[in-house]
Amino acid sequence: MERAAPATAATEACAAERCTTAVTGPVVDVAGGLVQLSHLVQAVQTRVALRHDLTPVQARLLCLLLDGPRGMADLAQILRVEKAALTGLMDRVERRDLAHRSAVPGDRRSLRVVLTDLGRGTARAFQFEASAELAHLTDFLDADDGDRFLATLAEIVDRNRPHPK
Repeated sequence: MERAAPATAATEACAAERCTTAVTGPVVDVAGGLVQLSHLVQAVQTRVALRHDLTPVQARLLCLLLDGPRGMADLAQILRVEKAALTGLMDRVERRDLAHRSAVPGDRRSLRVVLTDLGRGTARAFQFEASAELAHLTDFLDADDGDRFLATLAEIVDRNRPHPK
């Protein structure tokens, strides 16, 4: 089994920089606070992905597949990448035996992506570790503040989720 190339020094430096310099001042408005929170979340995901010898987009792909097989076109849309970029991503993931492409029954032109057992274990481990680290971001909140924060997050996500046409 061929392993993906280890993270380069530049990738590690970039991840380390994001981990230490993403938050650059006090939160003065909602937009700035959301941007800073986004940087914190991305830094955690990058750190955890690197520990699993994954890129952040590989980790995201594997986690998406935990819900079951998905079509290549669907994955390209969710990940917001061109089909050619997804093909390259899948080539690397397949070389590591984390997922594989297979034909869609009844549609010879379509492919779906399925996790392997190794990929499922890797995705679950990434998800568990990232969730644990992200939970630490709000450890200082008391129960009531935590409940309000969760309710607010849920409402923001729900109101801004793309709805089917």
